[in-house]
Amino acid sequence: MFEKLRRILGKIDADYADIRYEIKKTALILFNGKELSQISSNSADGYVMRALKNGGMSSVVFTKENDAEKALGTLSENTQLIANNVKRPVMLAKTEVVKDTFIPPLKEDPRKVTMSEKLELVRKYNDIPLKYEKIVTTSIRYREVIREKYFCSTEGAQIREDLVTTDLGGIITSKDGHLTQNASVFSGGSNGFSTLRDQEKNFEERTAIALDLLKAQPCESAVCDCILSPLLAGVFTHEAFGHFSEADIIEDLPAMRKKMRIGSQLGSDVLSITDNPTLSDQVGFYSYDDEGTKARPIQLMKNGVLTGRLHSRRTAAEFGEPISGHCVAEDYRYPPIIRMGTIFIEPGKLSLEELLNMLGDGLYMVDTRGGETSGENFTFGTQFGYMVKGGKIKEMVRDINISGNLYKTLLDIVGIGNDLELSKIGGCGKGQANIRSCFGAPHILVKNLVIGGA
Repeated sequence: MFEKLRRILGKIDADYADIRYEIKKTALILFNGKELSQISSNSADGYVMRALKNGGMSSVVFTKENDAEKALGTLSENTQLIANNVKRPVMLAKTEVVKDTFIPPLKEDPRKVTMSEKLELVRKYNDIPLKYEKIVTTSIRYREVIREKYFCSTEGAQIREDLVTTDLGGIITSKDGHLTQNASVFSGGSNGFSTLRDQEKNFEERTAIALDLLKAQPCESAVCDCILSPLLAGVFTHEAFGHFSEADIIEDLPAMRKKMRIGSQLGSDVLSITDNPTLSDQVGFYSYDDEGTKARPIQLMKNGVLTGRLHSRRTAAEFGEPISGHCVAEDYRYPPIIRMGTIFIEPGKLSLEELLNMLGDGLYMVDTRGGETSGENFTFGTQFGYMVKGGKIKEMVRDINISGNLYKTLLDIVGIGNDLELSKIGGCGKGQANIRSCFGAPHILVKNLVIGGA
């Protein structure tokens, strides 16, 4: 394969060029309630070429080797058009030229597990919530995505890497009269199929939450101090802070670029945030990004001070900052863009009990239910939480929204737990889907959150 890729690259007239070929294999099993609604497996492949010449950079995608000549013509034409019209010539930061093969060690390769065994495992988990009277339906999915990648560049890079992702979970829905509630359940990772086994307790616990929500009272609106669970704190870190750490997001926003200046005190002195795609076994793990740059941990914030940023080779040159290995594509249909790998709040020293004592009276919010950001402001839904009185967890409440300003909230984080958890399933919809964008946090204590309830 590399000989074929080098042969195509040799025909490109450019200052720099690279080509990525990959085979993408997927498997999907879906239950809606008791009905098996889908079972499928697919394999597709394709090429992405990029070229830089005279300050213009362009990309082209094609799926058949016979289309390479036509794709080369299109790439050359588009690169020249951009060079003739670009305001700032594109430059690429230097990166180590690597020749390597990385096949991740797996605890049970999903490609060696039969579809019938996968089906029976999903069916077993799906049956757990459905045995309860007030569980009216489920939507439980098994998904397997394998990307077998080959990368070559005119600088001499030659990299072969596999990305293997498996996840299983979905939504459990309960109903009592006119009231309907649901709870999510997920497991998964990049370390093989075995991570999906022995999930019975997980499904039982999440079913119990779906049932308990039928008895919970709607939350009332307030401004109060809150403890956020690791999942919710991780979503906040990814959505509200993480995207502003992606250089291409702030590149053409002068006010935001000034605000996100390296060395700025943006958070409280207890807050440190890192993105580390090199954590093996985690959903966000990879060895090389889709520009052939070695992945590396990047400390984005240290004791509240902005210390780093996520880059492609282009933005690293534009900002005059170090490369980070965070330029990733969804698959063979796309050129890479800057993405988070595994972003998380670094653990502190406090136990959950100590955080509850610090909180005194307030809310302990547990599950995420989507959200959105608008500039530096955010709104997130929380599936449920608990009232806290005198440092003790009391009754469950539901239907909670939290909103606020990113920078004020970063300064209002006053306590960090010692119980870091990383998400078992990834996902980010920036530009392209990225099922391997992972997040996490320990429990955190936040002052003065705006709570919107019933």
